[in-house]
Amino acid sequence: MKTNTSIHKIAFLLAFFVCLVGFSQSKITGKITDASGTPLLNVNVVLQNTTKGAITDFDGNYTITNVEDGDYIVVASSIGYTKVEKSLSIIGVDRVLNFELAEDAASLDAIVVTGVANPKSKLESSVSITTLTPTVIEQSAPRTTAEIFRTIPGIRAESSGGEGNSNIAVRGVPVSSGGSKYVQIQEDGLPVLLFGDMSFATADIFTRYDSNIARIEAIRGGSASTLSSNSPGAIINLISKTGRVEGGSLGTTFGADYNSFRTDFEYGAPIADGLYFHMGGFYRVGEGIRDAGYTANNGGQFKFNITKEFEKGYVRLYAKHLNDKAIAYLPNPIAVSGTNADPDFNDIAGFDANGQTLHTPFLRQNVGLGDSGELRRSDVANGMNPISSSVGVEASFDLVDGWRFDNRGRFSFNKGGFNSPFPASVLTANDFLAGDFATSRDYANLTFANDGSPVPGNTILAPTVLFDTQLNNFNNFMNDARLSKSFDNIDITLGYFKSYQNVSMSWLWNSYLLEASGDRARLINATAANGDARSENGLIGYGATLFGNCCQRNYDTDYNVSAPYVDVSIEANENLNFNASARFDKGRVDGTFAGPVQTTYDVNNDGEISFIEQSVSAIDVANPTTVDYDYDYFSYSLGANLKLSESQAVFGRYSRGASAKADRILFAGLNYLDGDAINALDFINQAEVGYKQGFENGALYATAFYAKTTEEGGFEATSQQIIENDYKSIGIELEGTYRFDNLNLRGGVTYTNAEIDSGDNAGNTPRRQPDFIYNFLPSYSFGAESQNNVGLSFIGQSKAFAQDSNQLVLPAFLIVSGNVNFQIANNLTANLSANNIFDTLGITESEEGAITEGQTNFIRVRPVPGRSISLGLGYRF
Repeated sequence: MKTNTSIHKIAFLLAFFVCLVGFSQSKITGKITDASGTPLLNVNVVLQNTTKGAITDFDGNYTITNVEDGDYIVVASSIGYTKVEKSLSIIGVDRVLNFELAEDAASLDAIVVTGVANPKSKLESSVSITTLTPTVIEQSAPRTTAEIFRTIPGIRAESSGGEGNSNIAVRGVPVSSGGSKYVQIQEDGLPVLLFGDMSFATADIFTRYDSNIARIEAIRGGSASTLSSNSPGAIINLISKTGRVEGGSLGTTFGADYNSFRTDFEYGAPIADGLYFHMGGFYRVGEGIRDAGYTANNGGQFKFNITKEFEKGYVRLYAKHLNDKAIAYLPNPIAVSGTNADPDFNDIAGFDANGQTLHTPFLRQNVGLGDSGELRRSDVANGMNPISSSVGVEASFDLVDGWRFDNRGRFSFNKGGFNSPFPASVLTANDFLAGDFATSRDYANLTFANDGSPVPGNTILAPTVLFDTQLNNFNNFMNDARLSKSFDNIDITLGYFKSYQNVSMSWLWNSYLLEASGDRARLINATAANGDARSENGLIGYGATLFGNCCQRNYDTDYNVSAPYVDVSIEANENLNFNASARFDKGRVDGTFAGPVQTTYDVNNDGEISFIEQSVSAIDVANPTTVDYDYDYFSYSLGANLKLSESQAVFGRYSRGASAKADRILFAGLNYLDGDAINALDFINQAEVGYKQGFENGALYATAFYAKTTEEGGFEATSQQIIENDYKSIGIELEGTYRFDNLNLRGGVTYTNAEIDSGDNAGNTPRRQPDFIYNFLPSYSFGAESQNNVGLSFIGQSKAFAQDSNQLVLPAFLIVSGNVNFQIANNLTANLSANNIFDTLGITESEEGAITEGQTNFIRVRPVPGRSISLGLGYRF
C-alpha cells in the first residue's frame, strides 16, 4: 500500500514538472535609445496581439514579465519616433532585446505645441505644421539660423545677410520693408522680440540655434493670428531640451576652406525625483564664410533651465546669455549684361560675389558725433552684436474641478549694435567723378588713401554708407497666461498676453569712398582741382552724405501691449473637431524720435575745420518729435479637422490677423499723436484647406492657401522709400517624408501665385517672390548597426523679379549641400559638412530694379554664401 502511494506521488510530481515546463514563463528586458545612444523615456513596448507590455524608465530600460513560451512580435513606439518591430522566440529562458528608434518628427502622431491652445497630434490639428529635429537640420549644413528655415514649406528665408538681418516671408505675403514682419520667431513659446521687422534689430539677430535645441516647430497661417501678437503669417518656435533624460554632447567644428572655429556643448540630467536640469551653449571665433580680412565672428551663448515636477504640474526656470559678434553681409557689387528678362550675372574683376565682401581691414573704425552730440568711435568688426540676458519661468498646474493653469513669462535685457558697409552705388572712377555728387563737391582727382597713388579711371568704386547703428535698449517683458478646462467634448482656453517692448536706437552713419575689391579693399581720397583735400582717409562725409544727409536719427519709444484671447475646441465626434479663437490686441506707444541736423564740428580735434567738417550730421536732440498714440486690432480664426481614418485627415481654416509697426513709421511726418492716422497696422486675411496622409513609413501633407494683405506702408532705409502696397496670393504647399529601410527621403515644394493689388504696380508680382520654392533632403544610414549617415539637401527657387516694377529678373537657382557622419568609436562621431557644394550663385535681393540693356551694368545684389566646407568631431555621453 505504501509502495503504491509512493508511486502515485512520484507520478504526480513528474506530471506537475511537465506542466511547469509546458507552461513556463520568462521575462523580456532591454534598453531603448535614439540614433545618438541617448536613452528614451516613456517608450511603449508591447507584444503584438497581446495585453502584455511595458514603458521605459529614465534610463531607457523596460521589463515585460510573465511571458509564456512562443513566437512574438515586439513593437517599440513613441511619439516623434519611427515605430520598430522585432521578432522574438521565448523557450523557457529570459531574453534581452534592445531597440534604437529613429526620429520621425513628421509622424501624424507627433504632438503640436506651437500656435495651438491645447496640444494635439498633427492628425487632429487643423493647422499646417512642420517639425525639424537636429538630425534633419544638420543635413542641410546650415551656417546660420535663417538657413534652417529654408527647409520649411511656405517659408522663404533670404539667408544672405549672415547670422541675422534676414528677410523671412511666408505664402506670398511680402517681405515688405525687411525683416520678418508677419512671421514671429519664438523661443520656448514666447516671442524673441515683439516686432520682427525693426530696422537693424530683427528677431533673428537675437536668436541662435545650437545644441540646446530639441526641435523647431513652424506653423503657417491658421491659429498663428490669435495665439501670438504680430504673427498672422507664421510662428517659428525653437524648443529647448529639458534634461529629463540624462545625456549630453560636446562638439568642435572648424572651417576646412574658411577661417572659423566653434565649440558646442550641452548636458542635462535628473538631480532628484522629479527634479532635472539642462545647460549648454557655444563659443566661436573666426573670419566667417566670406573673406573679411579680420576676425569678424567672435562670441557665444549659454542657456540653462531647471524643472521641478509636482503631483499636479511643474515649474521650469530658465536663463540665457548671448553676446555674439557676427559679420553682417550687405549687398555685393556684380556685373550684369544681357536684358532685363534674360540677364547674365558675372563677377567684376577682383571681386567674387559668392565668397567675398566689402568688409576690409582698411575700414575698421568709424568716428563721428554720438546720439547726444558727443564725439564717439565704433569698431566695424563688431558687426551684428546682440547682447541679451534673459530670465524666465514656465509653469503648468492642474487646479480644482478640471481647470488647468499654464503660464510662460520672461524678461530680457537686450542691447547691442549693427555695423556694416552698404554700397550706395557701384561705378567706375571716371563715372563717379562725372556724377552730380562729385562735381557738386569739386572732386577732381582720386588717390588711394593707404599710399597716395592715383586711382585709374576704370577702377570700379563702391561709394559706401557705413550703417553704424547703436541698439541702445531693446529690453522686453513677455508673459502668456492661460486658463483651460474640458467640458465633456468642449475645450475652452482663456488667455492673456502682456508685453512691454523698449525700442531705443541711434543711427550714426558716415560716408566713405571704397574700392570695389574683395581682397583688402582700399579707401580712396578725393582732392579738388587746386589740390585741396575733400576727404580724410576715405571719409567723404560725416553722415549719410551719399543719401543726402537723410539718416542721422535717434528714437526712444516704448510699446505696451495687452492681448486677451479665447480658444474653443469642440469634438463633434471621435473623427470631427472644430476650433475657433479670437484675440484683441491693444497697444500703447509713447516716446520720442529725432532726425538729423547739420552742424560745423572739429571732429578730428586738429584745431581746423576741414571741408567735410563744415557740414557734420548730428541728431537734432533739441527738437524731438513726441510719439503718443494707441492702436488696437481684432483677430480671429475658424478651423475644422475631419479624421477620415487612423492615418488620414482633412482640415480647413479661415483667419484674419494683423501686424503692428514699430520704428518703420517713425519717418514720414505723420501725426504721431493720433493712433487712427498713424498707419500702425497691416492686415492679412487667409484661407487654407489641407490633407494629411500617414503611411507605415512616412507621411504626406498638402495645403492649398489664399492670403490677402493690406499694407499701410513702412520705411525702407536702403531705398529711402515708403513701401505701401496691397497683395494677394494663392498657392499650395506639399511636404512629405518616407523611409525605405536605411534610406530616408524628406522634401517639400510650395507654389505661389502672388500679385500686387494696389498702386502703380498693381497686377505685378511682388519683388523677390518666386513661383516655386522647394527642398529635397535624402539621407542614407550605413554600417553594421546603421551607425553612419550621409545626407544631401537640394534647396532652390524659380526666378523672381528684383523689384515691384517687374523689370530685372533674378535667375532661378539650386543650392546643393551635404553632410556625412561617421562613427569612429562608441558615441564618437566625425562630421564632414559642405554648404553650396557647387558654389552656385543664388541672388536673393537686388537694389536695382532694372539695367540698361546691351551693355555691362554694375549693380548691388545679396547672394547666398558660396561654397564652405567644415569638419567636426562630436562626442555624446
